[in-house]
Formats: sequence, C-alpha cells, structure tokens
Amino acid sequence: MILARAVEASRRYGDVLALDRVDLDVHAGELVGLLGPNGAGKSTLLNLLTGLRRPTAGRVELFGGDPRTPASRQRIGVTPQETGLPGTLRVGEVVDFVSAHYPDPVPRGELLDRFGLAELARRQTGGLSGGQRRRLAVALAFVGRPRLALLDEPTTGLDVEARRTLWDAIRAFHEDGGTVLLSSHYLEEVEALAHRVVVIGHGRVLADDTVAAVRGIVGVRRVSLVADELPALPGVVRTERVDGRTHLLTTDSDQLVRELVIAGVAFADLEVRPTSLEEAFLALTTTGGQPTATNRAGRPATV
Repeated sequence: MILARAVEASRRYGDVLALDRVDLDVHAGELVGLLGPNGAGKSTLLNLLTGLRRPTAGRVELFGGDPRTPASRQRIGVTPQETGLPGTLRVGEVVDFVSAHYPDPVPRGELLDRFGLAELARRQTGGLSGGQRRRLAVALAFVGRPRLALLDEPTTGLDVEARRTLWDAIRAFHEDGGTVLLSSHYLEEVEALAHRVVVIGHGRVLADDTVAAVRGIVGVRRVSLVADELPALPGVVRTERVDGRTHLLTTDSDQLVRELVIAGVAFADLEVRPTSLEEAFLALTTTGGQPTATNRAGRPATV
C-alpha cells in the first residue's frame, strides 16, 4: 500500500525551481532515507507531502487523498527542520497539549521514556538546550501513533548519545509496523536506519534504491594502501591521503592493482572495498546525476 506519493511533482519559488518532476512512492512498512545537500529540495518535498505547500505542477497524495485534508494529516507525525516551542510551558505540558489533538495518544510517561526525556518533564522548554528541544520536537511527531512519520533532519544538533537514543526510538516505531521518511545530512544515520535511499540533487531524484545499490550505482571502489609515491594511474577518479595511507577511488580496482605491480610500486597493507554511501552520494550530487541510475520501478532516475 502506498502511503505517500509524488508524481511528476515540481515546485517553483519565483524563478527558482526547487523540485523538478519528482516521482516518489513511500509504501507501508518502509523506512526511507532522503539524502541531498542544502538546497537540493528535500524540505520542499516533505512540505508537499504534508500539505504545507502545493506543487506548481504534477501531483502529490497522502493516503490516496489530498495532503491538505485533516483526515489525511491526522495519520501522520511530522518533525519539521525548525520547530518553535512555547518557552513558558513545561515539557510535560507541551506533550499533553499535542496529545489532546489525537483520539488515542501515546501516554506521556511512555513517550518521554522512549525518547530519553523523562527527567525533563517539569522543565520549561525555554530552559532546554538546543539538543533537548530537538529531541522533544521529534518525540511530538509520535504522540498520535502515526502510520507515517516524516522527519526533516531529526538529529541535527544532537550529540552521539542523544542521536543513538533517537535512532533506537525510530527503529522501534518501524519494527512495530510504522512507516518512516526521514531526511538527513548524516550519511552514517541513513546507513544505520534506512532500508531504501532516495538521493536528491538540483531538485531531481538522482537515485532511488537500497543502500548497497546506491553505492554500486557509481561503479567506484576504494583502494587503500601505504606507499611513498605513486605514478599517474588510469581509472582513478579521486585521491586522498589520510594518516599516512593513500586512498584511491577507481572505476576498475583490479586494473589499478595490476598497474601498481607493473610499475614496480613498493606498497603495503593493500585494502580494496566498496564505496561508502558518502562516496556514492558525493559522486551522484557533484556530477548532477550523470551516472546511469534506475529507481525501484526500473525507470531512469536521472533526467
């Protein structure tokens, strides 16, 4: 069952084309990661799906209907990129206020425990740290037991421990049958949580597939070794030196190793592995989607 859908959806802000003919289906039970640099169109896409903005062209659907209708919105939970909280209300009071909008909300104590906020229940939100306010904003998305949670940069500004607490809560929601669409700049976060990755750049979908498939789209592997000097080598698309090791991104790792041997290069501690999601993400977004990619429906994912 498709819970949220964008079909050839475009959105303009004056002369700026923020989204360009985007297709996206989010199925029940999925945990989808939305990746893209600043200005790629991630927040705009989430705003269309939640009914906060209308598409300039194309269409969007939420539970098969108009995202702007109250009936559709009542079944979603949303954490926007920026959230304003009334500074004089206590954390528990904010949760109670939001809970009053739903027929069967998660009990206050249960929700605060799940997101590591139990000790802050009597604190005014104006006295919370930025990370604590962010955790509360994410927790509020789950008050109404949503079928679909749309989270825009949910862990921005959090330390490692707080981020992992939120990861656990998001995983638990998904394991209980919930559906999640989250955007993030943290590539580690998407690798840790998502089963499907949608990469957006320049307002277009550049890739839509599993984490492993997105890595494979660019056809690049990482060859790492220790060597004093290296000659010019064919097929190397990027070279990095970190802590005495040289890292080569190459389209043909086998040929690269053969060239090293033929050239008589003295090297040690050779390691060959697939690219990380970060490397795949950078390759896709910096080339404007030139690598040939397909989405899950088998259609070209670049335009």
